[in-house]
Amino acid sequence: MFSKTKIFTSTGNSSGTDENTKDRTPAGRLGSAPAEADAVVIGAGAGLSASAGMIYTGERFEKYFADFRGKYGFRDMYSGGFYPYDTLEEYWAYWSRYIWINRYMDPPEPVYENLYRLVKDKDYFVLTTNVDHCFQKAGFDKRRLFYTQGDYGLFQCSRPCHQATYDNGETVRRMVLVQGYVTGADGDLSLPEGRRPEMTIPSELIPRCPKCGAPMSMNLRADDTFVQDAGWRQAAGRYERFLREHEGKRILFLELGVGMNTPGIIKYPFWQMTYRNPKAVYACINYGEAYVPGEIAGRSVCIDGDIGNVLGQMGLVFL
Repeated sequence: MFSKTKIFTSTGNSSGTDENTKDRTPAGRLGSAPAEADAVVIGAGAGLSASAGMIYTGERFEKYFADFRGKYGFRDMYSGGFYPYDTLEEYWAYWSRYIWINRYMDPPEPVYENLYRLVKDKDYFVLTTNVDHCFQKAGFDKRRLFYTQGDYGLFQCSRPCHQATYDNGETVRRMVLVQGYVTGADGDLSLPEGRRPEMTIPSELIPRCPKCGAPMSMNLRADDTFVQDAGWRQAAGRYERFLREHEGKRILFLELGVGMNTPGIIKYPFWQMTYRNPKAVYACINYGEAYVPGEIAGRSVCIDGDIGNVLGQMGLVFL
């Protein structure tokens, strides 16, 4: 349907809408599209959380997983999450830290809060592949959110023997505390001075399915065992209804930090809906991956840059 056309490769100094515009800021290149839109549909990928400081490598990884890195040699959280640990006690020691810092701690940077301030008075809906709950923590209405790929804050039966999910906050908190960590008032995870963390949890803390007794797993879409519970189905229905109710209207499809791992969830549908609706505008903000098909280039703005920085410049457009 589309021939992919690269719009630009710089850090946000050109777009597909008007090459002669004098205002080269992101807000200027978006023009009046956000203010004039009847609705804003946000599509968010991993790049948005990365801009907020949710980094899975480097200093943040070293702070919480230096012991696992030293034992096994992996250097990022993803690798550690897929490692075949010998015991569930060690597996959940790793994963409880992983869940806590990426779901129950606030992001280092207020990017989500800034995004919320930009759209809170608009008719909006959020479609996201992120599983870190950052939208709700920033104040977004949960009835306007669809987390397609799950939530770090939910357990499910690993088989699964039934289609239900379970909040895991208290269980995960107990797991990290028993490893020697303490949690602050804001959820921050830290070790007392001189304390080395345990790398296992007691067997009695291993979460098990209340129906069949099998080990629990995270409610993350990794294979065909992913549970789409009642809440997931309701959110999917609300998203579909939002799109139907705004069909043919002036919609801004605002894509933030979406790469090519799962383009069929956000990127391709956004392109297709923009193509079919002549009143729609497509905007993409992504570091290093800002492009659009030529067929919709005239109604698109692509900004290659850090999302947090760009949103800060865009503020007045949404007010």
